[in-house]
Amino acid sequence: MTTNPFADPLRFERRVPECAIVIFGASGDLTKRKLMPALYRLDFDRRLPANFAIIGNSRTPMSDDAFREKMREGVEQFLEDSPFDESLWNSFARNIYYLAGDSTDSNFLASLKSKLDELNLPRVLYYLSTQPSLYGPIVDHLGLSKLNQPKPGGWTRIVIEKPFGHDLASAVTLNERIHAVFPEPSVYRIDHYLGKETVQNILALRFGNGIFEPLWNRRFIDHIQITAAESIGVEGRGAYYQEAGALRDMIQNHLLQVMATVAMEPPAVYEPDAVRDERSKLLRSIRILRPEEVDENAVAGQYRGFREEPGVKPDAQTDTFAAATFHIENWRWAGVPFYIRSGKKLAKRTTDIVIQFSTAPYALFTSDDAGPPTRPNLLILRIQPEEGVSLQFASKNPGSGMRLRPVSMDFNYGSSFGQRSPTAYETLLMDAMIGDATLYTRQDMVEASWRAVEPILENWESREFDFPDYEPGTWGPAASDAMLARQGHRWRNA
Repeated sequence: MTTNPFADPLRFERRVPECAIVIFGASGDLTKRKLMPALYRLDFDRRLPANFAIIGNSRTPMSDDAFREKMREGVEQFLEDSPFDESLWNSFARNIYYLAGDSTDSNFLASLKSKLDELNLPRVLYYLSTQPSLYGPIVDHLGLSKLNQPKPGGWTRIVIEKPFGHDLASAVTLNERIHAVFPEPSVYRIDHYLGKETVQNILALRFGNGIFEPLWNRRFIDHIQITAAESIGVEGRGAYYQEAGALRDMIQNHLLQVMATVAMEPPAVYEPDAVRDERSKLLRSIRILRPEEVDENAVAGQYRGFREEPGVKPDAQTDTFAAATFHIENWRWAGVPFYIRSGKKLAKRTTDIVIQFSTAPYALFTSDDAGPPTRPNLLILRIQPEEGVSLQFASKNPGSGMRLRPVSMDFNYGSSFGQRSPTAYETLLMDAMIGDATLYTRQDMVEASWRAVEPILENWESREFDFPDYEPGTWGPAASDAMLARQGHRWRNA
């Protein structure tokens, strides 16, 4: 199946320049599941130039052809909503190379430099898909080997996967190491949540329409919930997850960035720095919890069976569930709680944002069911599994009398546009290659989000929990429900 490239105006607006992509840790799952399928799809859509190269690196000995075959298997298996074109793959695969070796070894880096010189591509994008402990050493050695220095007329950029640090102090240290080699404009800290269509659509919803923004404040919004729930467990990643936990793995980076997108002020212009300035300002406005406030505003949980997972200690204190209440200290949001939760082995897989508006000031009508006479209006932004927007409001039930029932207006990406939405990694890789950092996090944003969760981390690491405390297939520990109940609220479990 092929498409007409001339039918797509973006083909000429967002064109990737000739460049090489060097993937460190290329034998890992991320490259096979996400990066290579995304790059293949960009080539399928004719977004990549004729002259480009992908150089994979890991310690595993492998020939170019063996690496290409492994990547082919990954693309065929994990390509989302796209056909696999044999002839296109053969053309695409000719641009894939592999260099085995230690990414911090001078001999390997000399081989990499030689390969880049041979390819004669003036622009290089380095992608760190390794374990986080190697981020600093790889950057150090790229600097020592002068591979960070762009060729005339070109550039070098570096994409860094999360987690960016283990806490605030380590994030600051890592930033200092990176900035000694790459300037901030060349550093792309990737957060795949920001590449999802619905997260990007938050900006369109708010700033491209006249009906929402006047209501987007403490006068009309009662509270906001952000949920990222998974029905699966750690899926063989017990050793890593044991050291991370839900608060670090999801809330500190992904969900606080989503919250910043929901709550930020309008940027003066839609440009990378202007958008990121507003996200950063929002994150720096989060009220930092005092130590004595943590127990009332944060809940840790662990599903039954986690300690039996491979690589997990039998007395692990890891949070496989985390929920927290955040407040933003500015004029727009003063007094509005933001409830954020994430967890493994929950009732269903879903990620959504629920904006609950204040109820009507007087219950004029009765309800058609056992619910309260006046239910709050909800604006629900669905991030996964299906991306879309739903607005819930009250309507008269057919028949005599004036009895109300909740109804909804739904927008679904998959059915509304009649075309495929790009994956988050397609969007973000494209942006990194053309130099658009709008959807990437900046140093000050990373450090602000660590400051917001630091009191919670310190509290949890200084105590012992009575884990496990929730059953797989539920919505987490009862303490999470109690946290909202104290404010007269409850989670929307849909």
